[in-house]
Amino acid sequence: MNADDARLPLWPLPLLIAVLFLVAGHAAYLLSIQAGHVPACMPYMEGCVSISRAARHGLGNHLFRMLVIPCAVLHALVWWLARHWLRGGRLMLALGAMSAMALAVYATFLGTEGEAYRFLRRYGVVVYFGFGYLAQLALMRRASRMQALPASVIAWMSWIAMAMLVLGVANVVAGLAVADPLAKDRWENVFEWWLGLLMVGWYGVLALGWRRQGLALELKRHDPL
Repeated sequence: MNADDARLPLWPLPLLIAVLFLVAGHAAYLLSIQAGHVPACMPYMEGCVSISRAARHGLGNHLFRMLVIPCAVLHALVWWLARHWLRGGRLMLALGAMSAMALAVYATFLGTEGEAYRFLRRYGVVVYFGFGYLAQLALMRRASRMQALPASVIAWMSWIAMAMLVLGVANVVAGLAVADPLAKDRWENVFEWWLGLLMVGWYGVLALGWRRQGLALELKRHDPL
């Protein structure tokens, strides 16, 4: 690399995904509590409110959308960069891009009314988590085969992916086993908060892996003719 060339490290991008999502969800919840829109509790344990309800009203809704829509753009950018980094993985990119689009749709229509909007919000969440999870599995598989990440980073990613799978199965079991609608809602809310935390935590581990590998975008300076 020439002295005039510049290197932009890429690890802050997946880290920013994790930070933006965490700040958006928790800050929106606190603002909604302050405005009296939702009850106060420990959502990871008590499940008194879902992420969607926590960010559905007032200033919390505006803040959530302001942070999550750029976060969706970062998702798409990270998956595009991952494809170039791993020199392939079109299915991984497609899954990641659809997950990013679903997150953008979900955030855009959160707080709106109408059956069509509820449909978009509901399936936006399902596609974001489902396709995002599959894209993460595809990245781990390809990175492991190419030895593109340290074994310890792959191990942490795998543990997070396993925890997300266990949560998903537990959510289905709770939906079938719990008869009380209120109790069922609380369990679903608990699972949603933890699943969101694990999903963005995976991107935090990816950021660690990219930093350890020194992954960067090279900006080359070309002399004018």
